[in-house]
Amino acid sequence: MKPRVNGRLCVFGVFAFTLVVVLCGAVRNAQAASLDECVRAALEKNPNIQAGVERINAAKFMINEAKSAYYPRLYLAGGYAYTDNPTQAFMMTLNQRDLNIMAPGFDPNEPDATDNTRLTLGVKYRLYNGGTNVISIEMAQVGKEAHEFQLRAVRNELIYQVTRGYYGVLQAQAFVQVQEESIRSLEENLRVARERYKAGSAVKTDVLNLEVKLAQAREDLIQASNGVQLAIASLNTAIGSDLVPVDGLEAPVTVAVDEMPAQLNYADIENRPELMATRKMASIKEQSYKKSRHSNYPMLDAYGSYDVDTGDLEQFEDSYLVGVVAEWEFFSGFQGSNKNKSSRAEWQAAKYQEQNVYNNLRLDLHQAYLKSMEAWQRLQVTRKSVESAEEALRITSEQYKGGVADITILLTAQVGLTAQKTRDAAAYFDYFSALSNYERALGNAVLKYAR
Repeated sequence: MKPRVNGRLCVFGVFAFTLVVVLCGAVRNAQAASLDECVRAALEKNPNIQAGVERINAAKFMINEAKSAYYPRLYLAGGYAYTDNPTQAFMMTLNQRDLNIMAPGFDPNEPDATDNTRLTLGVKYRLYNGGTNVISIEMAQVGKEAHEFQLRAVRNELIYQVTRGYYGVLQAQAFVQVQEESIRSLEENLRVARERYKAGSAVKTDVLNLEVKLAQAREDLIQASNGVQLAIASLNTAIGSDLVPVDGLEAPVTVAVDEMPAQLNYADIENRPELMATRKMASIKEQSYKKSRHSNYPMLDAYGSYDVDTGDLEQFEDSYLVGVVAEWEFFSGFQGSNKNKSSRAEWQAAKYQEQNVYNNLRLDLHQAYLKSMEAWQRLQVTRKSVESAEEALRITSEQYKGGVADITILLTAQVGLTAQKTRDAAAYFDYFSALSNYERALGNAVLKYAR
């Protein structure tokens, strides 16, 4: 006798299973990251970005360090001395207000061993140093701006790398889809070939050739699937976290690509943060040259100290000292002039480096533009060739079923369609990667995500 099963329990079980499937699907879809999410996550988590932020923070503190030259320098000092040196012993006793030249037995040439403890509170302040403080502050501020442009350049490059990685994953997934379609088509052709062989209208080699081709297609599918995992790993590395799950990205809706990329304009190079950072570095070298010249000017310092002296740590005698000192090192063995010449040479080298960076960015922009044009032209060609290859395979498959075409023609048509679809998928996603590269070369990739 079969056990009775509660009908409500079965219904509940089916409902629960369906709910679990739906929820799992929802979780999986929730994991599918968009391009915008990947880029923003990279801008937050990528270690290169974090390092750039810390460099800017360091530059801010360097500005404060340069400004500290306008503050006085305060210091504390303490010391203990024990001597029978006539001069030192005399001065120690005098500072302790304990000197009595009328005392019996006083002999300044043969003093008793004397000790002294001195505590000092001192202050120093530079009144004038030829304007080098102002130059140092300007250099630190320009250095901060240079680091900001360098960080902007890192962000600009990172956005492109993440975008390229994102489309690389989609491209790899498209390759998998092409191989899966090829396998399904070969399996259907193999089924037809076996039926024809059983019916005596095809030879055994037809079946064997299709089996070999199907095995090759399955091997290609394994490689394509592995390519997806490699592309995901590369994208997550650029992001700085495992944002993209192992099951990949959600396939985007295919959009028509009808417009050519914008026309090339070399004036857009001015937007490149690398060029702006290089100009700031050249400005720092110029300021360094000015600072080396001003360092040859006279310097004027004020100083003061408050001292406490004691010999027995019980009676303390205080004193103070204030003064102003001027100093001008008018000859230093040609050290100053050589330093000036060295600083000027470094400034000139930085200016030439700026021109070199401009030339390289100009070449980079030109190459990126040509790559985008090439990708657009490839896409126009592959789209038409896929339609032709699909029609050729359809006709050849019908002919093979009818016994008109042989297996060689069928396999040629199948290989041709797979190759054209692969090229089309490569061209499609290469085009969007090339557009992102062109935006990078313009320096505009970072503008969308500017904060």
